[in-house]
Amino acid sequence: MSTFNSEARLGSVSQQPEDAHCSSQGVCRYEVVIVGGGTAGITVASQLTKGLFNKQEVVIIEPSDKHYYRPAWTLVGAGAYEKSATVRNEASIIPPKATWIHDAVTEFNPEHNQLQTANGLVIEYESLVVAAGIELHWDGISGLKESVGKGGVCSNDSIETVDSTWEAIRSFQNGTAIFTISKEAVKCGGAPQQICYLAEDYFHRSGVRQECRVIFASPEAKIFDVPMYQHSLERVISRKGIETMFRHQLIEIKPETKEAVFENIDSQQRTALHYDLLHVTPPMSAPKFIANSPLSDRDGWVDVDRFTLQHVRFPNVFSLGDCSNLPTWKTGAAVRKQTPVLVRNLKSLMSGRPLKAKYNGHTSCPIVTGYGSLILAEFDYDKHPDETFWFDQSRERRIMWWFKKYGLPLLYWHGMLKGRA
Repeated sequence: MSTFNSEARLGSVSQQPEDAHCSSQGVCRYEVVIVGGGTAGITVASQLTKGLFNKQEVVIIEPSDKHYYRPAWTLVGAGAYEKSATVRNEASIIPPKATWIHDAVTEFNPEHNQLQTANGLVIEYESLVVAAGIELHWDGISGLKESVGKGGVCSNDSIETVDSTWEAIRSFQNGTAIFTISKEAVKCGGAPQQICYLAEDYFHRSGVRQECRVIFASPEAKIFDVPMYQHSLERVISRKGIETMFRHQLIEIKPETKEAVFENIDSQQRTALHYDLLHVTPPMSAPKFIANSPLSDRDGWVDVDRFTLQHVRFPNVFSLGDCSNLPTWKTGAAVRKQTPVLVRNLKSLMSGRPLKAKYNGHTSCPIVTGYGSLILAEFDYDKHPDETFWFDQSRERRIMWWFKKYGLPLLYWHGMLKGRA
């Protein structure tokens, strides 16, 4: 779950690939090339290199030096988690049997099983896994790029801006607090809700709740797509007295007058609201080098079969995670379920067998509803609950709060990234 310009880790570091794989013409050849060293890329590499492959056969191309555990940024923004605990050196998480090429991909040439990098390398592959994350577009909302991080405008979506959220929440005394979500694809559809619920809880605990108005604005028609969780979250909103503006998209911020301009998705009518605190989820997309490549669909995402994760036009190319066009939420929990399907199918392809593993769209969204309470939403492609535990996960539970704060980070660093979960 790092973006492609976020930061990552090392097992065997290679600024220049090993000579044994490179010709005098500067073309390097590898069996499996993984583009991206975030959650998806590292998890795939870890599972691929368990026993079957030698170190030289799996290569990870990642330009960043740091790797982030992004799901905890919601808690960081609410003052409930240390930002430093969400960061590791990329070198520390690269699987021991994989090689890290510390470079960025600039171009794909899948017709010739090649890609090019920013440092001028031409890399040929037998199989390619694209796991390059997602890009934030701060300039996608007028006024956001110059406003975020100051004047009450904040966001949990970047390591550079997450501190501004906690500063805005803890210094808020009265007025209007607005929380938004973009209509474009986002990392996790539940995250903008979570910081809204946490902020409202903090206002209540600090004694200023009666002096403020809390608004959640969303381009969607309801708070959640799965009825089982929708009903629970509607009760949360009602209990907390949060106002909702469904079918509304933030299109402009006017920092000089502290106004947020929204457009109604259906009528295109615009409404300007004064804000004292404005938490923004910026528009997001697949990285441009994917969107401008033969691998993309018409919306810019890697075009794969939603069940096998194999590219629809290039059989030796697979993709998962945020940069793929899989029709599910872009979360680490989705990657956790996608990875074993991709690895099984990739191994089947390499050995000439049919691809039998299927991904059902399972994803998980731990929705924090306050300090000490959480609803664990898990569902599949058809928006049917697909739960892990034996109890009703649509109920707010304290134990699930502790699971998110302590259990999931351990599962991430010591399970997923090690190929164990």
